[in-house]
Amino acid sequence: MFPAERPRRLRRTPALRRLVAETTLSPGDLVAPLFVAEGLSEPRPILSLPGHFQHTLESLRDEVREQQRCGVGGVILFGVPEQKDELGSAAWDPRGISQLALSMLRDEFGDEIVLMADLCLDEYTSHGHCGALGADGSVDNDATIELYARVALAQARAGAAVVAPSGMMDGQVGAIRSALDAEGFFDTVILAYSAKYASALYGPFRDAVGVEIENGGDRRGYQQDPRNRREALREARADLEQGADMIMVKPAMTYLDVLSDLHRELDAPLCAYHVSGEYAMVKAAGANGWIDATEVAIEQLTAIRRAGAQFVLTYFAREIAEELGR
Repeated sequence: MFPAERPRRLRRTPALRRLVAETTLSPGDLVAPLFVAEGLSEPRPILSLPGHFQHTLESLRDEVREQQRCGVGGVILFGVPEQKDELGSAAWDPRGISQLALSMLRDEFGDEIVLMADLCLDEYTSHGHCGALGADGSVDNDATIELYARVALAQARAGAAVVAPSGMMDGQVGAIRSALDAEGFFDTVILAYSAKYASALYGPFRDAVGVEIENGGDRRGYQQDPRNRREALREARADLEQGADMIMVKPAMTYLDVLSDLHRELDAPLCAYHVSGEYAMVKAAGANGWIDATEVAIEQLTAIRRAGAQFVLTYFAREIAEELGR
């Protein structure tokens, strides 16, 4: 006698499995992180991020066009300046590389693809920290959020539809929202890196933007402690109260519990950042023939969606969008 309930019936064919799938993954669920650098005559490969480049303005335009062709939902831009200083002033310079790129992409694509700008200072500071340093060498929170407001205005003026503060400073979202509204940028969206952990998975990204924290320092004093789960909800609630429109968990795969918590407790769009180290590990294992990298990437991105992310920032965006479109 077989039981009346037989779940395998619904797994028998690909068509049945698609029909009853609880979680879907489509190109429009993906956002591609892209890098644009000053002083390049041609794109420069990023060795620890296979398939990715520091782009020139021209190659960036071409890459965004390909992302759009594949149906990718958005791109998020990171700038790599030639000159850095103590405050990271190139981050808000109207002629800085990020602003030039944003303006170019806005003129080229308009609102046909969501144009996001990472809002932080670490790519631009000579010391590699995410903000201005105080006399004791630590990051000065209040001085930093004033600089973030300047960056937000520069990015909005250049054409960013979404600004994404990632520095984990207290009060950063409120300072940015106030600055944007005061200048009439009421429609500029804030995507807050609300739960950004002090992870060891960011190494390839730091290669991509040429960041090295001076004197062997780290960011544990302002990014979240990987041992803590509940404080992510406090951080996210504070960001929403200050005016964030969307919130992010970073990294993704090792923080699916946090992502699930925020999805359950908060009524706001939620995303996760499948970070450079997560990408690089899959690529390295695939290159050695140990795994099917494409299948693993799809499985991981689907898991992130299943845990509650409405969209995913991932270096796999174009590759997986092309695969899903076949």
